[in-house]
Amino acid sequence: MLISRQKLNRFPGTLIVIILSATAIGALQLPQLNKLTSKVQSTSVAQLNQELEVEKQRLQVLRKLPSFGFDNVVSNWTFINFLIYFGDDTVRNKTGYSLSPEFFEVIINRDPYFLHAYPFLSGSTTMYAGMPEKTINLMEKGLKHMTAQFPPKSYYVWRYKGMNELLFTDNASSAKKSFEIAANWASHYSDEESKSVIAISRQTAKFLEKNPLSKSAKVSAWVMVFNNAIDDRTRKLAISKIQALGGLVTVTPQGGLSVQLPQKD
Repeated sequence: MLISRQKLNRFPGTLIVIILSATAIGALQLPQLNKLTSKVQSTSVAQLNQELEVEKQRLQVLRKLPSFGFDNVVSNWTFINFLIYFGDDTVRNKTGYSLSPEFFEVIINRDPYFLHAYPFLSGSTTMYAGMPEKTINLMEKGLKHMTAQFPPKSYYVWRYKGMNELLFTDNASSAKKSFEIAANWASHYSDEESKSVIAISRQTAKFLEKNPLSKSAKVSAWVMVFNNAIDDRTRKLAISKIQALGGLVTVTPQGGLSVQLPQKD
């Protein structure tokens, strides 16, 4: 499974159940794993792409299929299938991650309040499928249904959006606005986590106001990428980007990051 135990402990019960369900599905099929891996390795790219096209058509049907009041069920099941799709490194190395936005379009259309799907959306669609604009558009679609207080702590979606705008589209003005809204929405809460989000988001917006090319703002955004990463590849990328920007990185014993911002912004 691509998700670390430390990361899993941060997720709420519903998402843990979904992830564990996907794990259970894989465990039940474990005796056939070696056979399946061997089969995939011998399968041509053309055959894999045909299977990918079938999956794409299935997702298109799910977008239009009436849910009869079971939107959450459709969204959760699509998320389980996404985890299986994303975690199949052998096939993804051959076909890529182009279906990532297709999965998340179904999820967000069915349940825009599924907050814990958004970090996966950001990572898979932006950094693996190479479609940051699609990520931002899907987040904007979801945000139209949200308020500062519903669902609780929806300010995180504004932070994910700002991160994508800053790091992958170089749209500093839009990123600044997203971080400002994130801080404003977080101000509706009094817990320490929300207070931290207020401070970091306002600091990032301030960096961007003074300097749209701010290295410190980008370092802060890469730290957020690291904290929300769902795989080691993304974590390593975040560390390398922080170091390239002049940030000094120390990985804590708990697996977190301690970062000293660049001296020259």
